[in-house]
Amino acid sequence: QVQLVESGGGLVQAGGSLRLSCAASGSIFSIILMGWYRQAPGKQRELVAFITSGGNTNYADSVKGRFTISRDSAKNTVYLQMSSLKPEDTAVYYCKFTGANNYWGQGTQVTVSS
Repeated sequence: QVQLVESGGGLVQAGGSLRLSCAASGSIFSIILMGWYRQAPGKQRELVAFITSGGNTNYADSVKGRFTISRDSAKNTVYLQMSSLKPEDTAVYYCKFTGANNYWGQGTQVTVSS
């Protein structure tokens, strides 16, 4: 089992920045992929970014150049640095770890005001 706890969400003005954290505990040795997803009201959950166990990253087109995913293996934590935030980035953000199973965090709200 893997437990994920997210933090760092909040209210920010357009153009501002936030950093989300996802701290993992449990059997994380089997994890091969770590990602951030988001779900806005009335919309489907979508992939924002992911990072592999080898350190490769990928981003949704809508966040390229503004968001950066990173990890601290010593702390078993994945981060999402979000800059130049836009009102359309408003959503609940979830982290997901993939190994033998998929594990999800509880979500953290990000609200960007115009």
